[in-house]
Amino acid sequence: MKTNVGMIDKALRIIVGIVLIALAATHVIGWWGYIGIVPLLTGLFNFCPAYLLMGMNTKGKDTPAE
Repeated sequence: MKTNVGMIDKALRIIVGIVLIALAATHVIGWWGYIGIVPLLTGLFNFCPAYLLMGMNTKGKDTPAE
């Protein structure tokens, strides 16, 4: 599985995922907040299936080692 999530994208996904899960766990928002598991996991694994389907890549080009 080739990674397609860049560093800024990864950080934002992890932060948003944790915040949504925390808000749902503390009953500040409804159960739908547990959808935060999706951005959390995509951030942790550096892979987004939706990006693959759309042909997107926020990681940038891989530079070959010299």
